[in-house]
Amino acid sequence: MKEVMAIIRMNKINATKSALVDAGFPAFTANRVMGRGKKALDKELVKAIDSGAIDGADVLPMIARGPSLMPKRLISLIVPDNCVPDVVKTIMDTNKTGNPGDGKIFVMPILDVVRVRTGEAGITAVDEMSGKK
Repeated sequence: MKEVMAIIRMNKINATKSALVDAGFPAFTANRVMGRGKKALDKELVKAIDSGAIDGADVLPMIARGPSLMPKRLISLIVPDNCVPDVVKTIMDTNKTGNPGDGKIFVMPILDVVRVRTGEAGITAVDEMSGKK
């Protein structure tokens, strides 16, 4: 099992939720977070890029104006190993704009999972279909 954790733009959360559900991954957690990448960002410039008011391709030299944290969304899914490529592709396809700030995806191993309600452990606690033959 793996945890797929993605940090994405705030304005992409609804499209990402829909895409994950449509791809067969309806179980996930989403949180509002604040963060920043390596470069300092100008909030107004990022808003203009996100809205499409300006093209983000030529603005890298313009965005280093301060250490502000930007609002983002963090999505976390625990999935069987064989589902990781599909989850990552779904998140990438939905969030890639080609501009700075599109986000990051992290994939981490999960040692075990236990469903509190039933006590099921391992893959059965995560993958509803694994217990149904």
